[in-house]
Amino acid sequence: MTKIVIIGAGSTSFGPSILGDLFLHAHLLLLQHSEIWLVDTNAESLDLVARYAERLLQSETEKGRLAAGQISIHARQDRREALPNADFVIVSVAVDRIATWKLDWQIPLKHGVRHVLGENGGPGGLSHALRNIPLLLGIAHDIERLAPRALLINFTNPMSRLCLALHQHSNVKFVGLCHQIGAGYRLVDQVLGEDLRSKSQELRAKNQEPRTKNQASSTQHVSSDSPFDRYHLVAAGLNHFTFILGMYDQQTGEDLYPLFRQRVQHMPPYWELMSRRLMDAFGLFCATGDGHAGEYVGFAAETMPMKGYDYDAYERRSQAQTDALRTIVNDPTAEITLTPSGERAAPIISAILRDLNQPELAVNLPNRGCIENLPSEAIVEVPGLVNARGVRGVQVGPLPRGLAALMQREYDIQALCVEAAVRGDRQVALQALLLDPHIHSYAKANYLLDDLLRAHAKYLPQFGG
Repeated sequence: MTKIVIIGAGSTSFGPSILGDLFLHAHLLLLQHSEIWLVDTNAESLDLVARYAERLLQSETEKGRLAAGQISIHARQDRREALPNADFVIVSVAVDRIATWKLDWQIPLKHGVRHVLGENGGPGGLSHALRNIPLLLGIAHDIERLAPRALLINFTNPMSRLCLALHQHSNVKFVGLCHQIGAGYRLVDQVLGEDLRSKSQELRAKNQEPRTKNQASSTQHVSSDSPFDRYHLVAAGLNHFTFILGMYDQQTGEDLYPLFRQRVQHMPPYWELMSRRLMDAFGLFCATGDGHAGEYVGFAAETMPMKGYDYDAYERRSQAQTDALRTIVNDPTAEITLTPSGERAAPIISAILRDLNQPELAVNLPNRGCIENLPSEAIVEVPGLVNARGVRGVQVGPLPRGLAALMQREYDIQALCVEAAVRGDRQVALQALLLDPHIHSYAKANYLLDDLLRAHAKYLPQFGG
């Protein structure tokens, strides 16, 4: 029996995508004789996703991919009813997501502080973390009591700050997951894709020439349209601020960094300008794309547009997902087609249950020597290895000194942020803000912080709100 609890399942993007991944892994014996518990405080959203889960179960059973009774679906608003004896707890939660996010971006802007997204770094990242840290720690403490052997798989942002809070203020086993490494693969492909496609065509033409039996048996080169099959990237750093340490041809093992540095000079002038400037200055290309890299860099405002997130598009997309889900659950003839979401929770659960020694491109864990010149307690994003003993980070050596200095500063900000969130200490929150590279005025930092605390007071009881 495997018991999986999904907290935040009522999200019509996150809940169905994680459920789809879990069902796609059913053939790997992941879900035989298993329970899936869906948890959300929003009763209406929870009911919709629970009905989708039942339709999904029915569809997979009718197609013969699951036996009747193999899986049971449960839905609860109170996580404490779902958690007892759980093996895995998948968490993606937020406090009034869009409304609070808008304020996290708009309030600093009112004080003249220009930042990119207002989500993970900068004053918006501080405000976001102050709300979400107590929420995630509450979940963690319930896991400690009710499911002490469970692995907490966190998708909630700001990833590094929340995982640091878990590490410092709970005893749960955890891993933080983020799909942003995919941006690195797409960016590399934008620069090198044409070169590698030409090479693949040459190899295919060569392989079609007459050859001896020994030559035929030794020829191995597979063409793929997926950047994940074409390249092998080794990236490390902090979540949403990782840098590509190694860049290789997946098929030949060739070091692609020299060619990448040459070809990137011919990209359009404003293509990933922030990441290009970081590479020019510090030697390595940022794997996350400019939008996230700019959250941690003080000169972002002179490098890229400061438009914030497209909140209206986010809400339209969310509504479209909800409407599509309602159509499926209300129409018994509607076809359900499952495709992998790209998130890694289900593959990691499968690797643990099957003891696969499975490599992962990016996991967020306590450093413990994975990056030699960052603190052991820092939450770093590095390649990982997954087996029955859990998720472990891979040692990647030291970062270039300049990048390590940038990340050391960010870790110090994160540590202060966690302390402020746990203690409800305004002075410590101010310290975190004054260390931030986006802040250049003591007075503005004070006024800005008070405005953020006042705007979100109902979500910040630890500050007396």
